Amino acid sequence: MKKLFHQMIKFGLVGVICFVIDYITGLIVLNVLMALFTDAWFEKASMIGSAAGFIVSVIVNYILSFKFVFERKQELNRRTEFIVFVILSVIGLMINSFMIWIAVGPIYRNSKFLQENVGYNLLYTGAKIIATAVVMVYNFVTRKIFLEKR
Repeated sequence: MKKLFHQMIKFGLVGVICFVIDYITGLIVLNVLMALFTDAWFEKASMIGSAAGFIVSVIVNYILSFKFVFERKQELNRRTEFIVFVILSVIGLMINSFMIWIAVGPIYRNSKFLQENVGYNLLYTGAKIIATAVVMVYNFVTRKIFLEKR
């Protein structure tokens, strides 16, 4: 149990690092796209920014996860391990993107209150934090099941 707790702490630290990478990359892409296009592009720009940040963070997460958090399965070669990691991460990306789309799409679009009182950066940030928490739990559980040595 103590080993699992320490592993969760290390996973959380790696997650925080990757969240910062994901968030900053996504926010930069979002703001560049918003500067180039109109506010009508907010939904698309949010999704593109989210995907860009997620892709960069997955690569960093893979490296850090097997360096500091998980013990590799000996029977998996590195290529197979990376492919499984990416597949699990893409499922996480779909969960992440769907949750952000719900927030910046239907919820934001249909709420005069949010449009008048909450800027798109703040809304995106809130959606990103909630989506990240959900995906973090998913990532830990699926990596323990499919990628870690038992």
